[in-house]
Amino acid sequence: MALVRERRQLNLRLPLPELSERRPRFPPSIFSTGVAAAGNSCTTAATTNTTSSASSGICFSDLETLQVLGHGNGGTVYQVRHKRTSTTYALKVVHGDSDPTVRRQLFREMEILRRTDSPYVVHCHSIFEKPSGDIAFLMEYMDFGTLETLLRSHGTFSEAKLAHVAKQVLNGLNYLHSHKIIHRDIKPTNLLVNSKMEVKIADFGVSKIMCRTLDACNSYVGTCAYMSPERFDPETYGGNYNGYASDIWSLGLTLMELYMGHFPLLPAGQRPDWATLMCAICFGESPSLPEGVSDEFRSFLECCLQKESGKRWSAAQLLTHPFVCKDLGSDW
Repeated sequence: MALVRERRQLNLRLPLPELSERRPRFPPSIFSTGVAAAGNSCTTAATTNTTSSASSGICFSDLETLQVLGHGNGGTVYQVRHKRTSTTYALKVVHGDSDPTVRRQLFREMEILRRTDSPYVVHCHSIFEKPSGDIAFLMEYMDFGTLETLLRSHGTFSEAKLAHVAKQVLNGLNYLHSHKIIHRDIKPTNLLVNSKMEVKIADFGVSKIMCRTLDACNSYVGTCAYMSPERFDPETYGGNYNGYASDIWSLGLTLMELYMGHFPLLPAGQRPDWATLMCAICFGESPSLPEGVSDEFRSFLECCLQKESGKRWSAAQLLTHPFVCKDLGSDW
């Protein structure tokens, strides 16, 4: 009698598409027209970051808009200036009528920001809640934008620059992971740069706080293109599961993209779709660098891009890797 073996069903659920970008709901004069709604008091919300500069008395009414920096997924980011000190900040405003998923991410981000205080993580100075339900984060302003911005404006990164980037991001990840926080969305657009060439981790909307060391973290959030194999297919690649390893995979892809000038799992110019990404990440070979790179850089990325999560190096281990140790500073 022949035995019929049941075919294993891969757990290859994919995240829903991101919400369409929304136009800024506020006019350019957001603060001159919106102060009455927020109130003229210098008291910020009860959720103000306890490690922030709330004691400096930053009032919502003391901020003036300079320009819109970006918008989408239920919110808008403005460049603002404090009228009395002329200090520039970024103000992230999330609309009160946002999709429930966006609202959940918002409150998760608030919880993360209250817990973090690192020179490698973008600092949140205050959080304001408005009667309309809108919530505004007063953030450190990173005047050079994102790593993606630099890639587009200045071209691909040299190994020396990537060593500098990797060291700073790893310091940030090591801090977060030591506090049981997984970012889950490391990518060029979530790594910000200032004029001192300091690189800092931003955007904690899909992050997770691991209440227990062995908590599972395989929900399908974050940007699909940078998701690790175990996030797509935990059954195959989740052995010796380490939730923090997904951030390391994403960092490896990010560094490859900055070096190659395009997303490394697909040919240059090809637009990534879910099916193609799923096949490339789960069934393709681990991404590899082209010829001509140093042995240290190749070895470093191999340590980041192991298909099995348990074989990837931790952030603390990668900080000891020769590629990162040869960083001589921001010679940009």
